Amino acid sequence: MNLLEMVKEAGIIGAGGAGFPTHVKLATKAEYILLNGAECEPLLRVDQQLMELYPDEVIKGFEAVGRLVGASKALIGIKGKHKEVISILKSRIDALQVNDYVGVKELKDIYPAGDEQVLVYELTGRVVPEADIPLQVGCVVINTETALNIYHASNNVSVTETYITVAGDIPNRLTVKVPVGTPILDVLKLSGIENFDEHAVICGGPMMGNVMNSLDGYITKTMKGFIILKKQHNLIKRKTVGMEQALRINKTCEQCRMCTDMCPRYLLGHDMQPHKMVRLVNYGIDNVEEQKMASLCSQCNLCELFSCPIGINPRTANLYLKQKLAEQNFRYSPKGNEFHTRKGRDFRLIPSKRLIARLGLTPYDKPAPMKEVTINPEIVYIAKRQHVGAPVNPVVSVGDHVSAGQLIGEIAENSLGASIHASISGTVVEIDNDFIAIRRD
Repeated sequence: MNLLEMVKEAGIIGAGGAGFPTHVKLATKAEYILLNGAECEPLLRVDQQLMELYPDEVIKGFEAVGRLVGASKALIGIKGKHKEVISILKSRIDALQVNDYVGVKELKDIYPAGDEQVLVYELTGRVVPEADIPLQVGCVVINTETALNIYHASNNVSVTETYITVAGDIPNRLTVKVPVGTPILDVLKLSGIENFDEHAVICGGPMMGNVMNSLDGYITKTMKGFIILKKQHNLIKRKTVGMEQALRINKTCEQCRMCTDMCPRYLLGHDMQPHKMVRLVNYGIDNVEEQKMASLCSQCNLCELFSCPIGINPRTANLYLKQKLAEQNFRYSPKGNEFHTRKGRDFRLIPSKRLIARLGLTPYDKPAPMKEVTINPEIVYIAKRQHVGAPVNPVVSVGDHVSAGQLIGEIAENSLGASIHASISGTVVEIDNDFIAIRRD
């Protein structure tokens, strides 16, 4: 079995992103393989610690997939502020004798340095065309935990656990490895809070994550963090404004175009102009060609949570139009194949510290150290769809005994998806449209 088959068998997907199946992404050829170690979302601490604690494994997994796609160079992107981690990586790259192939490139401490297209430009100087992917400019991007999982896959170890940062207004900030399918509430209680009646939880980072309506869910492979804040925190209030209310608030837009002038995709030369999206919605302008611009939005949320001087909701206008276009199956047509960054881009980048202050998170911008914590859920509920693509088909039945790491769901032939595996040893007690439940031995 070759490495690509091992990656597929292990059920590896983009950890922390949309969950695109990694074996599909790697079934290509590219000039560069890039490791996204930027972790630009405030308060999240997974990637930087994985590179510090497991440098050899991350480097070996990264190098292996670079060779797999035929890349001539493998570049690790990490923020320059992580001096100690950078020193460790460079030392281990030398020790592993791969310094002629794998390199470390320092990134500015900006948001969103981890946006895939921003990362490609910062590491290679190339601009990914509008509505396209890094492969169009000869790049394949994976993140740190994905590289670690690829190393494990090369040793026939499947993805059954994931790393989570728990941060925010809590007594105990930490990063922890937990079994996939663990009740989210079990992880949240590691924060030192037992009763969440006065708290709200953001699943993901404070910029792109969403406030959870319920804490009754289960851990999936793509989850990377939970930000716990008091319900009265301004960030929670901003994130819980409904679309109808947000669009009503948008009527106060002054068309100052600050949202556009600081948009990361606009600064890369794309025709993403949030102020125009707000205008189109406010005045009911039914110009589909203009509306299609909304498809270029990465939902980074800078326009809404940082740029706008009066606190309206440009991202929501983009999202509204995106959904409207999707319902009508309209697609954006790029205005060219070659793009160049806009003049003044270097002076419009958003420092992380300024962003954190604007979000009201400075008191919580502290370490969340990796801790060895044993979580033993009685039952895990493993989602049949944790990835882009179709749900898996179960290969087990209720009553079957399974061992940790055993395949329990596989993708149909010629379908996009990723297999799932038992994260604990026990008995299959339920299979429904969404989950396979396993009770611990």
